[in-house]
Amino acid sequence: MARRRQRGRAVDGVLVLDKPAGCTSNEILQRVKRMYGAAKVGHTGSLDPLATGVLPLCFGEATKFSQFLLDADKAYEVRARWGERTTTADADGEVVETCDTSGITREQLEQALEQFRGAIKQVPSMYSALKHQGQPLYKLARQGLEVEREARPVFIHQLSVLDCDNRHFALAVSCSKGTYVRNLVEDIAAAMGNLAHVVELSRTKAGPYDLAQAVTVETLAETITSGGHQALDQLLLPLGTSADHWPALQLTEGSAYYLRNGNPVQVPGSPHSGWVKLVGPEQEFIGVGEMLDDGKVAPRRLISGS
Repeated sequence: MARRRQRGRAVDGVLVLDKPAGCTSNEILQRVKRMYGAAKVGHTGSLDPLATGVLPLCFGEATKFSQFLLDADKAYEVRARWGERTTTADADGEVVETCDTSGITREQLEQALEQFRGAIKQVPSMYSALKHQGQPLYKLARQGLEVEREARPVFIHQLSVLDCDNRHFALAVSCSKGTYVRNLVEDIAAAMGNLAHVVELSRTKAGPYDLAQAVTVETLAETITSGGHQALDQLLLPLGTSADHWPALQLTEGSAYYLRNGNPVQVPGSPHSGWVKLVGPEQEFIGVGEMLDDGKVAPRRLISGS
């Protein structure tokens, strides 16, 4: 059977997109893919339509490392409204319950946050992208269905108050993968005997990428106008940046050869465990590896031709 010819041009790298509000992550991904005329693009974890901020898009060879970015820690700034619970836990849903907010103080909020730092468990929202019997929960929720969800462990690295009055509050959150900020907001309010829902959400960091590196769709459009589609490639970050949040191992020509052929090797100065960024003798990015119990590093994802 003939192999289907891939449409689009070969583009490799990572675009840190500042996702706009009002669209899904996949909608904006498809729009950017068309702008680049790229053959292969993937994102590294969905943001709600209401949310903005860091959405790394992996082009070509970078898609090999998208799962690692999906699994990486994230950071957010969230603004929420007291006294109202909605069907979706954010401003896109319908208000289904209200309560008095006159007695809320910043001091009470600060005190409530203490129980949400570190290891906690969350019951995922019915409006999450988690799947039940092959169906995303949000699709079931839109049909008026609700299924039982098990609480899942997550880790909150940092949680601090940015602003608070008896109408709104804002938080900075640094957390593990799989953390639902909408649920966190609802749970914090419940711990204070109140209600709340998200009105603004911005992801400020995803793995090694932060908002300072992000470009907007408007910037992409302006770049096409001034320099053509090829000029967009200058906005891509190198493949190796996708592993910048891990220790880098400098390889000799010999160790690089064996790793490229799928063999674990001993590399002086390696960490005892975890994932590592593999750097070749010419400072080229080779891929990523994982430390084994015997102290050797094993190749896990390598770029083509490395």
